[in-house]
Amino acid sequence: MNIHEILEQLKEGKISVHEAEKKIKLLAIEQVENIAKIDIGRETRKGVPEIILAEGKKDKEILEIAKTTTHSIGRAIISRLKEEQIRELEKLSKEEGLKIKIYEKAKIVTLSTEDFKKEMNGGRVGILTGGTSDIPIAEEVIAIAEEMGCETYYMYDVGVAGIQRVFDAVKYMIERDIDVLVVVAGREGTLPTIVASLIDVPIIAVPTSIGYGHGGKGKSALLTMLQSCSLGIATVNIDAGVAAGTVAALIAKRVARFRKKENDNKV
Repeated sequence: MNIHEILEQLKEGKISVHEAEKKIKLLAIEQVENIAKIDIGRETRKGVPEIILAEGKKDKEILEIAKTTTHSIGRAIISRLKEEQIRELEKLSKEEGLKIKIYEKAKIVTLSTEDFKKEMNGGRVGILTGGTSDIPIAEEVIAIAEEMGCETYYMYDVGVAGIQRVFDAVKYMIERDIDVLVVVAGREGTLPTIVASLIDVPIIAVPTSIGYGHGGKGKSALLTMLQSCSLGIATVNIDAGVAAGTVAALIAKRVARFRKKENDNKV
């Protein structure tokens, strides 16, 4: 049961105010067999869904947490999965009668109940990558932004090694009138700086662990993005596609809300 259903029961007189308050408190945190405490009220409270990190968890724990979360709030998002764990979640979805969506490159899976409906908010998130090696992290951004109700537009392999590709990519994003742009790049990480000099939307820079030798594994890219002389860039940690997707979706969602209000006032 979610908070909307509780309020509907209260409205219809099926439960008392005291009972409704008690149910809402119980919604705040749900414990899964002493494994994890799931913050199932997070999306209602702050607009960000609970995202289950698979890294460091046993396969059985992932399945149990995913099942409990899905049945409690209607949906579960699981990130950083291994291939065999994705196949196990496919089996679970069939056994429990759940819908499943697999973001293969991002290694993210969402499970949802048959009656769960994702609300689209009209936010527009753009995503660019420097190279094809950066795509898995970009796909994390896409998965989270879409699950938070935003439209996504992306172009891959537009790195500065072929500077003409950058101009085409920026033109594409301007034409889509995006609200925020996530730029994902490894190696020396200069792509966000160049893009920021060409476009008037907030940019979230994501350094990836592509690169080797001195300053490799994303360190050079991270430092370049932090030291960028182009204003309007915020930088997340190395390979932090989920974090970037979350911030981008929150920005885009808020922009979309005010855009809708402005359009409604014109009518």
